[in-house]
Amino acid sequence: MTNLMQKFEKEQIDRLTSKKRIPAFRPGDTIKVTLKIVEGERSRLQVYEGMCIARKNNSLNSKFTVRKMSHGEGVERVFPLFSPIINSIEVVRKGDVKRAKLYYLRDLTGKKARIADRDRGDEADQYELAEIIEEVVEGPAEAAVEENPAEVEKPNVEEKSESSASEAENTEDESKS
Repeated sequence: MTNLMQKFEKEQIDRLTSKKRIPAFRPGDTIKVTLKIVEGERSRLQVYEGMCIARKNNSLNSKFTVRKMSHGEGVERVFPLFSPIINSIEVVRKGDVKRAKLYYLRDLTGKKARIADRDRGDEADQYELAEIIEEVVEGPAEAAVEENPAEVEKPNVEEKSESSASEAENTEDESKS
C-alpha cells in the first residue's frame, strides 16, 4: 500500500515540477517567491522576498516558511512547495545557520536578526527541467545526423588571429613606408 502511495506522489511531483524549476534552498537563505495572484478575471505576478525560517520535507506535502519585514512588522507566510500558484523560486543569498528552524528570529530586531553569508558554491536544483531540455536537444540533433552525417561531424569553425597592440602598431608603420 505504501509503495503504491509513493509511486502516486512521485508522479504528482513530476507533473507539478515539469514546468518550473525549484532550487535547493535551506533555512537561513533569502529567497524570492513569485506568486500568481488572480483578481477577478485578471492575473498578475507578485514577488514575496524574505528569509526562509523553516522547511518541512514531506513528499507532496512539503512546505516552507518565509519571513519578511513589512513596514516595521514581521510577516510570515507558509508556502506549499509544489503549489500551482508559485511561479518561480529564486535564491538571493545563502545564509550560514546551524539550526533547521529559525523561530528565534521572531524575537530579534535590527542588526541582531542578521544572518551571515555563506558560500556553498553552485548547488544543483532540487527539481529542474532536465527531461524537457533533453528531449528538445536530442530531437533536432538526431534529425541532422540522419540527413547528412558528414556535415554534422565537421563543425564550421573560423579561426581568428588576435594580435597584440605592438604588432598592430608595427603593421601600420610598415604600410606607411
